[in-house]
Amino acid sequence: MSFTELSLLKHYKTYKNNIVREFYTPVLQEAVLYQRSVGFFSSTALIELSKGLSGIVKNGGKIQFIVSPYLSKEDVEAINKGYEEKKIIEDALLREYKEPENYFQEERLNLLAHLIEKGHLEIKVAFTPPNKSTGMYHEKVGIVEDKDGNKIVFTGSLNETINAFYNNYESIVVFTSWEESKQYAEEMKEDFDLLWNNNDENLEIIEFPDVIKERIKVNRKESVNYNIDEEEKIEEVKLKKGIPHIPDGFELRNYQKEAIDKWAAQDYQGIFDMATGTGKTYTGLGAAARLYEDKGRLAIIIVCPYQHLVEQWVEDIELFNLNPIIGYSASKQKNWKKRLEDDIFDYSIGVIDTLCFVTTNATYSSKFVTEQMSNLGKDTLLLVDEAHNFGSNTLRNKLYPSIDYRLALSATLDRHGDEEGTDCLKMYFGNKCIEYNLKRAIDEGKLTPYYYHPLVVYLDEDEIEDYKDISYKISKECHADKKGKIKITERGKMLLLQRARIVAGAKNKLTELRNIMEDYRDATHILVYCGATRVRDFESDEEENIRDDDGERQIVAVSKILGNELGMKVTHFTSNESAAERELIKRKFAMADPYQAIVAIKCLDEGVNIPSIKTAFILASTTNPKEYIQRRGRVLRLAKDKPYAVIYDFITLVKPLDEANEFSVDYNCERALAKRELARIKEFGEISLNSRDSDELINDIEIAYRITTDDLEEDIDGTEFG
Repeated sequence: MSFTELSLLKHYKTYKNNIVREFYTPVLQEAVLYQRSVGFFSSTALIELSKGLSGIVKNGGKIQFIVSPYLSKEDVEAINKGYEEKKIIEDALLREYKEPENYFQEERLNLLAHLIEKGHLEIKVAFTPPNKSTGMYHEKVGIVEDKDGNKIVFTGSLNETINAFYNNYESIVVFTSWEESKQYAEEMKEDFDLLWNNNDENLEIIEFPDVIKERIKVNRKESVNYNIDEEEKIEEVKLKKGIPHIPDGFELRNYQKEAIDKWAAQDYQGIFDMATGTGKTYTGLGAAARLYEDKGRLAIIIVCPYQHLVEQWVEDIELFNLNPIIGYSASKQKNWKKRLEDDIFDYSIGVIDTLCFVTTNATYSSKFVTEQMSNLGKDTLLLVDEAHNFGSNTLRNKLYPSIDYRLALSATLDRHGDEEGTDCLKMYFGNKCIEYNLKRAIDEGKLTPYYYHPLVVYLDEDEIEDYKDISYKISKECHADKKGKIKITERGKMLLLQRARIVAGAKNKLTELRNIMEDYRDATHILVYCGATRVRDFESDEEENIRDDDGERQIVAVSKILGNELGMKVTHFTSNESAAERELIKRKFAMADPYQAIVAIKCLDEGVNIPSIKTAFILASTTNPKEYIQRRGRVLRLAKDKPYAVIYDFITLVKPLDEANEFSVDYNCERALAKRELARIKEFGEISLNSRDSDELINDIEIAYRITTDDLEEDIDGTEFG
């Protein structure tokens, strides 16, 4: 085949082209002469240069390389002082020679050894004599000629180093003699020949040192594998950066494979309902790898709630051989917008066959990303972590119908009190492909077993009065729709939040915590889960309506008890700490040096993994099953020297159970709170190691407030008011 029949680009860039595969290999397979001035020499460069050379050898061709030594400041000074130039250059070249690290490098050095021995490959060294100039020879030009005399000349920023080929942002420009560049190609050929024959008065050319030839010959074998290009090409396709595949030596578990199979059978749409610690992320990435294998091209868009979750995903994404664009406000990839824009354009016109973009919910819903997503359609996978968030009014309109392939990851997809949002998610993502709950995860050793201790505390008189007052106001904000379903106004939802904060910040919780923590003064790996609430001082409040910012923050009050009163070493874990600070806290906490306890709020709900937690005190919980299931999951991660975990759950009731009176005007109000707390006790207690210990409390609450199983199966959205 003639060069004129090749499909060549005018410009190759390393960030979007595999220059070796797309340019060097096809050109050299048709060449009879390859001349290259390559800049600085290294053995890895020689290995890369050997790609495609089997073709030119079969053609009986010749290869001529001019390399330049990388001279240190000391080398230049030695040459200027008159020391032997050849010895200094020889030593400089030897410094850049590294032994082969794998089978392919060994075979390629074997090929080079045979080429040098048979005279197919000649290498010369160019350098600037001290009496000519103070500069260095650093030209980067290549000339290739075929059997018909057609010439290809290429030049640009690309050095023949493995770093330049694959890591740097480099490029080459291509000129051909059969088009408008004939004169330029001929001139470059003449310049190279002039240099090769040592006729350039500004440069000195010496033969390639014998000592390095001998180093190369050490790798010579009896025979040459001329199919090494094809063998490595197969391996490259498998391991090419950006092509998703299961990591070598790693195998998905059977339940993960089954989930992926079912997802594929559902036209690559579905939900992975998987408890924390069961390999949800790996299953999702395994699904992406399967889809790429099935379709041959794929744009992968991964969305998760927070920045720290994006970074956790990045580690696993890279493990699956993807090279993600990381998009959010503080991304370490400062040019992520440009990369995303370029890759989506290249993908849409078929220049590349895969891309991966991982981002936060907020960035995904931004104007810029929205505009970019409009350029994607088929062959796009939308993979959403903690997908329940996408049922919100803000995010659900970002569930684009033009995207064919969809995957939702969530341990709790149902949105508490938001039937419309839940239905929207199920309609978009489809049916569940797997349901792997906490009990199964514990039974199968994916999570640690645990002991559960519910601790009952009561509202004080001021808190009861305020709780009842807000409940009355909530009742005025609730109305039945045409179907008889209770709906609540936006003001009512704000009042629900205020009432929940009264329960979360009950002062008696601090008293109970202080008492029980006496036994944990010297313990380590403790988590105290607070609410984003305050412990109110009602006596000092003279206003008619209590504000949300009244009183001391619960997290501060707890820290004072543990740190000041009990002398424990504690730290906060909140949204106020940076990602770097959180990572440092996690490491120090795992070693119990210096921190015994972490006092945290909501930022632990989704995705933050601190496996070393052994004992948890949950002061502020929620009636939302999604949230309290997540909080429990944080505590049950497997860790060394952690045969089980212990959970203390602070249960809030209006008054002692023996004082409950069904004829009281406040009975329904008290019952509503008891009902919500009972649902959590049952959920936590049922699969605990000491499940019988909570049975008595469950029975007492059910009797006192006449709560049945049917009552608990109703949708508890907090609108009950009594």
